[in-house]
Amino acid sequence: MKKMKLSVVTALVLIVGLVLAACGGGSSATKKEATSSKEQTIRLLEASQIATMDSVMSTDVVSGTAMDQVFEGLYILGKDDKFELGVAAAEPTISSDNKTYTFKLREDANWSNGTPVTAQDFVYGWKKAVNPDTGSQYAYMFDGFIANASDIMAGKKELDSLGVKAVDDKTLEVTLERPTTYAKSLFAFVTFLPQNEKYVKEQGKNYAKSSDNLIYNGAFTMKDWDGNGDSWEYVKNDKYWGAEDVKLANAKISVVKQPSTGINLYTKGEADAVTLSAEYAKQYANDDDKITVAQASVFYMKFNQKRNGKATILANEHVRKAIAQAYNKEAYVKNILANGSVVSDQQVPAGLAKNEKTEEDFTKTAAAANDYLTFDVKAAQKEWKLAQKEVGEKVTLELLSDDTDNAKSSSQYMKDQLETNLPGLTVSLKNVPFNNRVDLDSKSDFDIELSGWGADFQDPLTFLELYVTGGTNANINYSNKEYDALINASKSTDASDPQKRWDNFVKAQNMLINEDAAISPIYQRSLAILQNPAIKDLYRHNFGSDYSLKAAYIK
Repeated sequence: MKKMKLSVVTALVLIVGLVLAACGGGSSATKKEATSSKEQTIRLLEASQIATMDSVMSTDVVSGTAMDQVFEGLYILGKDDKFELGVAAAEPTISSDNKTYTFKLREDANWSNGTPVTAQDFVYGWKKAVNPDTGSQYAYMFDGFIANASDIMAGKKELDSLGVKAVDDKTLEVTLERPTTYAKSLFAFVTFLPQNEKYVKEQGKNYAKSSDNLIYNGAFTMKDWDGNGDSWEYVKNDKYWGAEDVKLANAKISVVKQPSTGINLYTKGEADAVTLSAEYAKQYANDDDKITVAQASVFYMKFNQKRNGKATILANEHVRKAIAQAYNKEAYVKNILANGSVVSDQQVPAGLAKNEKTEEDFTKTAAAANDYLTFDVKAAQKEWKLAQKEVGEKVTLELLSDDTDNAKSSSQYMKDQLETNLPGLTVSLKNVPFNNRVDLDSKSDFDIELSGWGADFQDPLTFLELYVTGGTNANINYSNKEYDALINASKSTDASDPQKRWDNFVKAQNMLINEDAAISPIYQRSLAILQNPAIKDLYRHNFGSDYSLKAAYIK
């Protein structure tokens, strides 16, 4: 999400497209003081609509970020991406085998309708997520983590066997499948949020369809969201256990896709932050209001090998390897993005995970072990000639992306590069609204897609698990049994051996990108943002949701 992710997605994600780099332009020197007053109201922009507010169905970063403001799990992500206690009253008691966690919940944790938040709310929410009938794309987060989740999802065990139990109203017992070093990252993730069973069932099919069909246990409640609208509001939740420390009265959110619109709102004082697209990132490079936010999010081309039940041209390995080496990443990052993002040849982003023994970043280990595919016209054309012998001289492929200005510019750049460097290839562009792209992605209804994923938790698994056979988030019909074995071993037989897991991930990423060319990484995202300097303690995150407003205030 950045997340994707929510993952991040992270989505980061969640699932996240290039849409999230799109806002900007203008001169902050003329910005009015309207939003720097002490009324404790801020106005923020999003690049797309909320896809869902049902926590078990979220896959995109906009939805995950919204949920981060209004819901709360056992932990929350705070300043400098440090985990803080949420509904959990204290750190859990952990059994000697590191598999059973016993949490005491806050006595004063309540839903916005006055109902106490109980251990049963976590039990219900988690069982709903892993129930095959729910269709949660993020259910795989429980796979190999919470005891019996894998067998439940496969229909081999009953739902009640899931390793989560309400000992009493304020005591939650969680049994893991095996010791997990990044457990806290998962407990803080959106899919592990609680849901109040009585309320959900009372709402029936209307649950989470609008802000009026939800109850909240986070620092804010939501107002004026109709399910697919371009604006909504977060309002301080007086029933939140930590309400005394929440300084903001409200935050007003608007969906803005045009960079010029976003920058105009900012310069007029009608928005307190705007993410800059390439042209404006250059223009405002030295502006006092500019901040740069690095993220554990990687953007890439996805090559779909089967569409509408039939093999695509991208099922040909030579086609995939040709495309992966036929575009100039450096020029793209410098001229199209120009926001501090950096070229990436790997799926796992730099800064996400370090070797427990050597402290070396995963990307350095992987780069030393393998030569990753990157821009090389000669190599690309060599693969292309081999491909043409098998698929024909003339090839047409569709490139799917979002409908923001930045996404359109990115799509056009890739089209020009691929058609220039691979003679005989025609790339047709399909730019659609974010929610439409998510729907097409979920149905594997595309040839190539410009996509992205943000870290959901601090481990290479959050990226590499996407591509196991039958995974519910990659949607590219890729399958490699050896790859599956490496990823599955990292969650089972090798779970307690950090070095073995590390080696597995290095080998798996090499298969994914170099040997099979299932995807083609492009860049690791950084955001160039103009932000009202009067805003303090708006925490922007490297993974999970984009930001948290709980501690934010206007000085």
